Amino acid sequence: MNIDLNDTAIIQVILDRFEKYRLPRIMEIKEKTDNGETLNEFEIAFLSEAIHDARSLLPVMDRHPEYEPLLSRVIHYYKAVCDQAVANAE
Repeated sequence: MNIDLNDTAIIQVILDRFEKYRLPRIMEIKEKTDNGETLNEFEIAFLSEAIHDARSLLPVMDRHPEYEPLLSRVIHYYKAVCDQAVANAE
């Protein structure tokens, strides 16, 4: 299998996972942090895993710069949620 076909498959799986699982969950967590609440250990683990997965996509995004704006917005959103969660915990 060539790199382009493999990347296309990887990108499709990632986008599906993000749309169905990650985005709804991160939006729930954002609402919680926006309300001044702190996160539980499962929410923190979710954020950690989501950020790790986003970082692991960087090599694929280097080969497909058309997805860079989307990944940048996702990472920025995760960071904003994390920053608010930290502020709430202080």
